Amino acid sequence: MKKALILGLALTGTLAVSNSFAGDAEAGKAKSVVCAACHGATGHSVNPLWPNLAGQQEMYLAKQIKAFRDGERKDPSMSPMAAGLTDADIDNLAAYFASQK
Repeated sequence: MKKALILGLALTGTLAVSNSFAGDAEAGKAKSVVCAACHGATGHSVNPLWPNLAGQQEMYLAKQIKAFRDGERKDPSMSPMAAGLTDADIDNLAAYFASQK
């Protein structure tokens, strides 16, 4: 019984966290035009200097983009690109790239 309760609480917490990052992939696709220059139109980079974004976990992408925007991560290319993004923009971009194969 105790294990079932712990498992239930863990699953409930995981679902709540996942839902907080539910962005709009279509809005993210429209916003991703600028990202395509380095990361490719669908998140598949042709340059090994820039990571593929396609298929990454949505929460991970949102966290990393917010870290660039907020100065927690620094990169001469990404920091300025993320600086003007809102939380909604970031969640939408994360949803779009996470939905790509």
